[in-house]
Amino acid sequence: MSPKPSENEMEGDDEREEDSDEEISEAEEEEDEPRLKYQRMGGSVPTLLQSDAASCIAVSERMIALGTHGGSVHILDFLGNQVKEFNPHTSAVNDLSFDIEGEYIGSCSDDGSVVIKSLFTEERMTFEYHRPMKAIALDPDYSRKSSRRFVTGGLAGNLCFNMKKWIGYRDQILHSGEGPIHAVKWRTSLIAWANDAGVKVYDASNDQRVTFIERPRGIPRPELLLPHLVWQDDNLLVIGWGTSVKIASIRTNQNNGIAPFGDSLVVLAYIPGKEDGEKDFSSSVPSRQGNAQRPEVRVVTRTNDELATDALPILGFEHYKAKDYSLAHSPFSGSSYAGGQWAAGDEPLYYIVSPKDVVIAKPRDAEDHIAWLVQHGWHEKALEAVEASQARSELLDEVGSGYLDHLIVERKYAEAASLCPKLLRGSASAWERWVFHFAHLRQLPVLVPCIPTENPRLRDTAYEVALVALATNTSFHKDLLSTVKTWPPVIYSALPIISAIEPQLNTSSMTDELKEALAELYVIDGQYEKAFSLYADLMKPGVFDFIEKHELHDGIREKVAQLMMIDCKRAVPLFIQQRELISPSDVVSQLMAAKNKCDYRYFLQLYLHSLFVSNPHAGMEFHDMQVELYADYDPKMLLSFLRNSQHYTLEKAYEICVKRDLLKEQVFILGRMGNSKQALAVIINKLGDIEEAIEFVSMQNDDELWEELIKQCLNKPEMVGVLLEHTIGNLDPLYIVNRVPNGLEIPRLRDRLVKIITDYRTETFLRHGCNDILKADCVNLLIKYYKEARRAICLSNEEDEARTKTDKNQSSQSYDRSLSIRSMEVKPKIRGGARCCMCFDPFSIHNVSIYVFYCCHSYHETCLMDSINSLGGSKKKPAPTPTQDELSFYKYENDDVVDDEVEYDDAQMRCILCTTAAG
Repeated sequence: MSPKPSENEMEGDDEREEDSDEEISEAEEEEDEPRLKYQRMGGSVPTLLQSDAASCIAVSERMIALGTHGGSVHILDFLGNQVKEFNPHTSAVNDLSFDIEGEYIGSCSDDGSVVIKSLFTEERMTFEYHRPMKAIALDPDYSRKSSRRFVTGGLAGNLCFNMKKWIGYRDQILHSGEGPIHAVKWRTSLIAWANDAGVKVYDASNDQRVTFIERPRGIPRPELLLPHLVWQDDNLLVIGWGTSVKIASIRTNQNNGIAPFGDSLVVLAYIPGKEDGEKDFSSSVPSRQGNAQRPEVRVVTRTNDELATDALPILGFEHYKAKDYSLAHSPFSGSSYAGGQWAAGDEPLYYIVSPKDVVIAKPRDAEDHIAWLVQHGWHEKALEAVEASQARSELLDEVGSGYLDHLIVERKYAEAASLCPKLLRGSASAWERWVFHFAHLRQLPVLVPCIPTENPRLRDTAYEVALVALATNTSFHKDLLSTVKTWPPVIYSALPIISAIEPQLNTSSMTDELKEALAELYVIDGQYEKAFSLYADLMKPGVFDFIEKHELHDGIREKVAQLMMIDCKRAVPLFIQQRELISPSDVVSQLMAAKNKCDYRYFLQLYLHSLFVSNPHAGMEFHDMQVELYADYDPKMLLSFLRNSQHYTLEKAYEICVKRDLLKEQVFILGRMGNSKQALAVIINKLGDIEEAIEFVSMQNDDELWEELIKQCLNKPEMVGVLLEHTIGNLDPLYIVNRVPNGLEIPRLRDRLVKIITDYRTETFLRHGCNDILKADCVNLLIKYYKEARRAICLSNEEDEARTKTDKNQSSQSYDRSLSIRSMEVKPKIRGGARCCMCFDPFSIHNVSIYVFYCCHSYHETCLMDSINSLGGSKKKPAPTPTQDELSFYKYENDDVVDDEVEYDDAQMRCILCTTAAG
């Protein structure tokens, strides 16, 4: 299917027209992208054509030549600015031709003249043929050769080959007799021309004709639809004639109605009016009704497939005929004069000429392709094309902004947000603009995950607005939490977000995610107490580390239940350690208040048990409760608690133990309550443990209880046997045997009796041995005491000993060793002071006898006598003064023998200090 014609806009076109009849919606047919783009030639051209009309055009690599109906030739640059102007003719210029160097321009006119003008010198050659000349072609090497050859033809029907001889210029008729010459093109040595019969090719290098191509049948006469010849390369000739295009295998390149476009062809097509049909071609006068259609530029392949069709809004197209248009293309390097294809980096240009307009067409580049995609709403493809072509950053920004705008209009906010990192890149201002734009649309939450935190870093306000948007939308509280955790705290202030969240506390919109996010923001803002409160409510396991890190022990007073539910193994030691901040009663009351939220009794058991272990009296008001808690959660520890606590009610404890059938605990409580017989009955009847019963009775130290034990065991043979085994040291086994009823069969009685007798003998033997040991120990201790009493007491001065010890430290090692050994040999076990214990004078300064007691107290004789007299006088009549013989026992002499027969008064023998201390 051939693509539909597209009406291309051109720069500078003030007469944009719309034809609603030609518009086809995209739903009916997808529009193909044009292959070419168009712009109206500016510069001097519009001014020139205001007073004249263009008739033909020629293009070289350096410049453009424009012929007019007034006979003028204008030399223009590629922007349309006039460089030169000359007026070689008096009638319309029909054809123009450059040499390959672009130094000479040849023109022919209806006035019958041919003019060849040098563009850089004053050289000018004029040739008169007296008949209208329609076509001219300069030798491509015109400026290089002295022959100055060219070919021309016109209405006379003669193709004249002109060259310079030694005597002047001479014309050679190459062909005639087949009607007017309509077109001629020269490539290398090949000359192609068209007349009414068809197209012929002549080789100037060997002066012979090459081929003849017949004119297509069924086409209008040549003067109505002129043929156009293009040498696409040196051996390929393209012929455009009416509605037919032929390619001869002698290729080339040049202008007028057909031109090469890569492997395809660019064709300028004229569409006749619908009403006149064939008459449009035959009429030589422009129609005043203006029913002609726009000329079309078509790109076709050599297999006759149309690739693109563009209808051009040429100025005044309504009144023009086919012969009023011409097409020329730029002979750039590697193009029509050198292979027919443009080289890399070259841009082929096509010039569509009408009497009042010149339009430049050129292949669309990457930016044109991108613009076309954007224009048709294919923004994604446009973005891919920008990235693939590595276009300038400004174009990427433009396309990206347009794409985002398109997605926003389509309400594809998430897709637009995902594209922002790629489209906005490192532009902080662009990011901020779109952040606030999304905020205005109330779609900022979808953009938040894409907002950069560095490279670029935005203003604080942008981040704060984004977080507030998440905080105020319940659906995005989870995203708020993850964002607060991932974004660096330094890029925004936490206070605005906190202010937006706090009003939601205790409302239905407060979710756990929002509460945790608020806690994180409190941490960022340094409000650790508030953060701890939220972490505790959220049951965060890391709350204990948070308490230790920020020393938030004051905060635990209100969060007992929460902390216990988070981790009771860490909470209990914390409460125990901080008893001064939170009392046991506070802990218990808070746990009991949370009975609907947790197993508060289990937590009470853990806490009170640890409290009791750390301090048995700290929670004494809860010991009654603790008995029941132990019974329910840790019965094995109950008996230990009952033994170590004095603060529980025995009756209540007993009731609990009875309800839970805790027998050993019942026995202990009954024993503490004084109900020993009932306790013994529980042991025997319920526990059935006679050994336990015997141990219990032994601890009670009650003979009646032994009788009760024996009484309750007499009817139980097995218990009687066990009782016999365990009564050694407590009861006489014969007494028990005598109490056993006749006929009662006791298991293993003989063995047990043998064991009883053996144990009794062993016990008796051990007692005798112990008595012998005790007697020997008493004798030995008395002998030792007697010897110690007879031993001398050394009186020494502590100051002298210290000084002597210092002197010894300064002596040699061997001498020290000998002195130490000697002192060890003579050193007594008891030492006394070298001063009187009454007057504290050294014994050495008085020539008085000295008395020393076994307690190591020593006195002057006179001091001791005075003291004895004073003591005696205060209690009773003065005793007679002891004689010298009576006090001789206390004298410190060398005699070691003491007369055991001598008796002394006890009062006179006492140490004064010891007597005073005792009295």
